[in-house]
Amino acid sequence: MKPRSLALLFALALAALVYWLGVRPRQQAAAAAAAVAGESERPAVHVLVARRQTAPRELVLPGALQAYDDAAIHARTNGYLGKWFVDIGDQVKAGQVLAKIDSPEVDQELRQARANLDVARANLELARVTAERWKALGAQHAVAQQEVDQRVADYAAQEADAAAAEANVRRLGELQQFETITAPFAGVISTRNIDVGDLISAGSGPELFHLSRSDILRAYVNVPQSDVADVRVGLPVDVLLDEFPHEVFSGRVARFAGALDAASRTLLVEVDIPNSGSKLFPGMFCRLRFRLPSDPAILIPSSDAIIRAEGTLVATVTDQNTVHFQKVALGRDFGTQIEIRDGLAEGQRVVGNPSDALVEGETVEVLAAPAGGAPAN
Repeated sequence: MKPRSLALLFALALAALVYWLGVRPRQQAAAAAAAVAGESERPAVHVLVARRQTAPRELVLPGALQAYDDAAIHARTNGYLGKWFVDIGDQVKAGQVLAKIDSPEVDQELRQARANLDVARANLELARVTAERWKALGAQHAVAQQEVDQRVADYAAQEADAAAAEANVRRLGELQQFETITAPFAGVISTRNIDVGDLISAGSGPELFHLSRSDILRAYVNVPQSDVADVRVGLPVDVLLDEFPHEVFSGRVARFAGALDAASRTLLVEVDIPNSGSKLFPGMFCRLRFRLPSDPAILIPSSDAIIRAEGTLVATVTDQNTVHFQKVALGRDFGTQIEIRDGLAEGQRVVGNPSDALVEGETVEVLAAPAGGAPAN
């Protein structure tokens, strides 16, 4: 072969090699980039399918445990503490003696009052006999009627004096009974502020004991107006405490106020919690979880609602994957989710957390729903 032919053949081979190794890959990359660029013109959106929620709703509210019965025990008579029989942490029964007060003044006044009562009764008997005699004489016209009326009036006055003396004896007798301090109900002693020899003053000074009934506890919570209609007496409530992370205590709605607080628009609700095991103590912080019945309503994430001047909208995706802004009427707000009362049908595809760049009728690319959402069809 001639040298010129060899050179031409070598040049053609070199040109083919440059094309396959350099030019063609670039053309393919450019075509792929153009295809990607064409696809990227369609914005990608996450889509959720509107579903009716029928599972019970959970409402969790903070609260504090309180004793079902709670009493500060004070003295009703004056004296010195003679002896105390219970201390903090002791379980006591109703009527059990807690302490005794030495009150010699009251004892002496009671003895004196009883003596005065005996005198009053003796005077009453004498006045009765005298009045009967004078009435008999008056019937015989032996004495003036004025004298008879005077003796009858004296008898009535002695009756009143005797009644007053009896009342005074009862009063001092009750004061003497108050020398013995007893428990008004069964519970646990949480405070003791007295010791032997302390001066006790009736109705003043610190409490002698503090008694709490803790076999049943109660907690008060303020339920928002949006959930008031679902609260009823007997509704089960879960009681949660951080100190018992793996245990749920049971309670029930015992009663609730018949009116909402005007300032907070909440309803005061009392929940009673059995505490037979004495695991719980009054004063503990807790969370109360209400399992409220749920209406079959459409719920969407709160971030999917679009608030504009013309009203509340949601961005939906049609069967042709185009965006349509649909006006809706909102219902109850549950924080992370919001109820749609009107304007959205079950099964419609809703754009999750829509961007402000979306416009009406724009074609979009539908992506898989994020974790926790309903998948798009």
